[in-house]
Amino acid sequence: MTDTAKPATHPAFPLAKVGVLIANLGTPDDTGYWSMRRYLGEFLSDKRVVDYPSWKWQPLLQLIILSRRPFTSGRAYDSIWNKDTDESPLLTITKAQTAKLKTALTARFGAQVEVDFCMRYGNPSTESRIKALKDRGCEKILFFPLYPQYASPTSATANDAAFRALMKMNWQPSIRTVPAYFEHPAYIAALANSVREAYAVDTPPEKLVVSYHGVPERYRDEGDPYYCQCLKTTRLLRAALGWPEGAIDSAFQSKFGPETWVGPATVEHVAELARNGVHKIAVIAPAFAADCIETLEEINEEIGDAFKQAGGQGFTYIPCLNDREDHIDALVQIIETETQGWLE
Repeated sequence: MTDTAKPATHPAFPLAKVGVLIANLGTPDDTGYWSMRRYLGEFLSDKRVVDYPSWKWQPLLQLIILSRRPFTSGRAYDSIWNKDTDESPLLTITKAQTAKLKTALTARFGAQVEVDFCMRYGNPSTESRIKALKDRGCEKILFFPLYPQYASPTSATANDAAFRALMKMNWQPSIRTVPAYFEHPAYIAALANSVREAYAVDTPPEKLVVSYHGVPERYRDEGDPYYCQCLKTTRLLRAALGWPEGAIDSAFQSKFGPETWVGPATVEHVAELARNGVHKIAVIAPAFAADCIETLEEINEEIGDAFKQAGGQGFTYIPCLNDREDHIDALVQIIETETQGWLE
C-alpha cells in the first residue's frame, strides 16, 4: 500500500480555493502634486495608453506634461474627492462592489471562493493582489477587468499587468480573464433600469446621450473592437427601452493629444443639441463600471456646463451602475459563467 501522507517537513499550504479579482483603472492616493504626478506618470507611460515612441513621448511627458498637469488634475480630483474616507469615489465604489460580490459569491459557493480588487494604476496594485490571493490558497484566479467594452488601453493593459505578475511567481495560479460583456443581457437590463429611474419625473429629458471614453480613430482602423462594441451597447440599450431611433445618441469624451479621435465629441455634441433647441438632456456613461473623474467631473461638470452655456436648460447625469443590486447580479452571472468547471 502506497503511503500518501505528507512528511513532517512538508511546508503548509492553505486549502485550494478560487479567487475572483476585479480590476479597475486606478486612482491617485491623494490630490497633492507628487501623488498626482506618480499616478499620471504611471498611466501616461503605459504603451497601451500612449503608443508613441519613447524617445519622442517621454521627454514631452516628463519635462512638460508632468510639470503642469498634476496641478490641474489635482484640482479636478479635489472637486469630487470623498472627504469622509479621504479617497477617490472610484476607490470607494470599487470597495463597495467587492464587498457585495463577496457576499453574493460566498452565499453561492461558500469558503471555496475569495474575492478581491486591484487597480491597474496606483494602489492596490494588480501584482500585490494576485500574490495575496495566492497566499490565501487561490490556485485558480478569475481576473475580471471591469470594462464592458474591450479596448487595448483598458482591457488589454489590465490583462498585461496580471500576466506580468505571473511572470514573477514560482508557483503560478491558473488564470482566466473575463471577456468584454458589452452585450450581456443582464448588463443591458441594468443600464435600462437606471435610465428608466432617471426618466421617472414629470418632464423627462428630450434626448439621451450615451457618452463613451474616446479612442483615436487609428485604433479603430487597426482592428480594436471598442468603437463597434460601444455602438452596439447603445443599440441594445435603445431596444431594451423600446425607444425609437433618434431618441439616443452616441458620443465620445476625454480626447487627449493631437490625433483625430472617434466622434462626435460629447462636449461639442451636447452644445450643438442645445443650439438646435433641445432643452433637456440626460447623459449616461456605460463604458465605466464605477463613477470616476471622467464621469463626476468631466461629464457632470464640464459637459453639463457646455450644454447650459449653449442654451440648454436641464442637464441630468445618470450615475454609473456602481454597486446597484442589478449590476452586482449581472457581474455575478458573468463570474458564474466564466468559472464553470472551477466553482460548483
